[in-house]
Amino acid sequence: MYFILVAAALLPARAEPPRAPFPNAPVLNAAAVPHLSAEGREDYARFLLQATPRAFAVSPEGAWGWAAALPDAAATAARAVALCASWGGSGCQVYAQDLAVVWPGRESPAPPVAPAAAVEAGAGWSLVPDGRFLWQGPQAARGAYVWAHGRAAGGQDSRGSQPQPHVRVFNNAGYDVLRFDRDPTTDETDTAAVWLKQALRTLRAQGYGRIVMGGQSRGAWNALQALDTPGLIDGVVAVAPAAHGATGSPAWAWALEDLKQVVTAARSPQARVVVANFARDEFDPDPDRRAVLFRSLGAPRVGGMLFLDRPQEVTGHGGGADARFTLRYGSCLLEFIEARAEGCG
Repeated sequence: MYFILVAAALLPARAEPPRAPFPNAPVLNAAAVPHLSAEGREDYARFLLQATPRAFAVSPEGAWGWAAALPDAAATAARAVALCASWGGSGCQVYAQDLAVVWPGRESPAPPVAPAAAVEAGAGWSLVPDGRFLWQGPQAARGAYVWAHGRAAGGQDSRGSQPQPHVRVFNNAGYDVLRFDRDPTTDETDTAAVWLKQALRTLRAQGYGRIVMGGQSRGAWNALQALDTPGLIDGVVAVAPAAHGATGSPAWAWALEDLKQVVTAARSPQARVVVANFARDEFDPDPDRRAVLFRSLGAPRVGGMLFLDRPQEVTGHGGGADARFTLRYGSCLLEFIEARAEGCG
């Protein structure tokens, strides 16, 4: 089953011209990669959506290969070169590694580095610039994208985990990326919502013109909770929102009522909201009834609503981490949040 629902705002949408992204980041320029065909440049664009460590290799004959998310940078680069050679390339060399161009004679200057210090922090949480993404700062960036990880059922520590691939679409377009990290020993749903609102107020005070809040699972639930405070955020990307455990959890008895309260509490008429729900999600107690509640999250509660209801491309609670989700919907998420599109055609 696959639906897209959009509720338009009663207020006019803010469809402003996009700001030029990262003029000092040559790694984003697919046209500058030597020897590549049009097909190769299309694949290079896909490479730019990958997690780090990542490497893209090319040969004088126009063969290419790339690798990402291997244990370390050296292994990633070696794999990219090997893949390039396997497609008939001789003399394959790494062109791009992580955020920089390293091709001999075309080396780019080091890209801007995100600050190492947390923007805001408290006991059990922090709002941290993510150094694995390009960075400009509040005065130059197109906006800030804050990513909130889920809360692992087994109590694993998710702090520092890399945001989902669609966040790269926002970063490549000029958004700074920050993580809302929480200590699993103190990470309770409503407590984390209070932390998050404090963090977002601090970020707004720094001068970001647009703030997008995204998250997976419990992080997505907290992102939706932030909609109860007008002016705090301009957009939400909630991927498989959940806060009541997996199949068999006793908390499922009140999960729908809690979701109804979150939806009813929304008071952000300027915010545009995306919710992605996946089939066969073991953290979804009632997909059909949850879909009804998500569809009700429209104007005047929020400025626009895009509901991706059980898309065919991917399934499961982790569907948002699947590359197919980003390839199909990544650009649409950005365009919808920025009021330049009203759906994913």
